[in-house]
Amino acid sequence: MPQPTTLVLGLGNPILTDDSVGLRVAALLKPELEGLPDLAVEEDCWGGLRLMERLAGFHRAIIIDAIQSGAPPGTIHRLTPHDLPTQHSASAHDVNLPTALAFGRKMGLVLPPDDRLVLVAVEAADILTFGEACTPEVEAAIPHAVEVVREVLAEWDCLRPAD
Repeated sequence: MPQPTTLVLGLGNPILTDDSVGLRVAALLKPELEGLPDLAVEEDCWGGLRLMERLAGFHRAIIIDAIQSGAPPGTIHRLTPHDLPTQHSASAHDVNLPTALAFGRKMGLVLPPDDRLVLVAVEAADILTFGEACTPEVEAAIPHAVEVVREVLAEWDCLRPAD
């Protein structure tokens, strides 16, 4: 079976309260989207260069993650890589998504173009406290984040079952 060309990837740490929101959204979507052709739903805890490596080979991707931008907790942001600041660092551990994508493209990797890479970011209240539950505002936003992912997939015509 060939590799799917569309990736839905939930990111986060399952034991850091709101940081787990991307994992939770992906877990809700996985049973619903399983079996759709050309679509993979996965979960991961890495960013930077490891995230770029996960995106390699895909032509479209939706990344779901927590964000802290100053908006009210639970706010859903639909972003592109251009909406994120580029970070220049001497450490590969500190590389953010735009920098990692630029690096991967310079290496010749097949990566989703910026117009086919959507970040569904949920405004987090707490990403530092150990806990297996999200804060109430973020928990309440999870169904809306699921719907935003569905909307993007519908725009890309990814929700049709195999013929």
